[in-house]
Amino acid sequence: MIRELGETIGDAVVESVGRAVARSQEQMPLDADLLESDDAYLALFDAPGVESGDVQVRFEDGTVIVRVDRFRDFHDGYEMRFPGRGLSLDGRVDLPDDATVDVSGATATLKENGTLQVEIPKVEAGDVANEQTDAEDDDAEATGDDTADAADEN
Repeated sequence: MIRELGETIGDAVVESVGRAVARSQEQMPLDADLLESDDAYLALFDAPGVESGDVQVRFEDGTVIVRVDRFRDFHDGYEMRFPGRGLSLDGRVDLPDDATVDVSGATATLKENGTLQVEIPKVEAGDVANEQTDAEDDDAEATGDDTADAADEN
């Protein structure tokens, strides 16, 4: 009886700690890099365990904003002991203040290794019709990656 009580208390403690770890992970931004070429900016976000339908990408006031709502898969024959992975994750990357980009030409690609790549093409400073300052908040949908491209990335 005392042993069963101890196991029950232990299970509750482990689950509570796991939920606290998940909540703290949800408070931390997704790790991200910003790269620049002559033609575009490339924002890279670490988003492991995410499906392309779980990703939302927005561009707002010179910032790439990412929201990920991932799910835990059910594994037949297993029960959750330590729910330590955050499910709702956010990230953001600020473009340089002088960046002029074509938000409507942006693409978001989710690689098999869990990296979300958001590419935003640059435009000439004189092409004001497509500059970031004239674009409204645009949403991009992440597309899946095929195996050949993922192999090249790894």
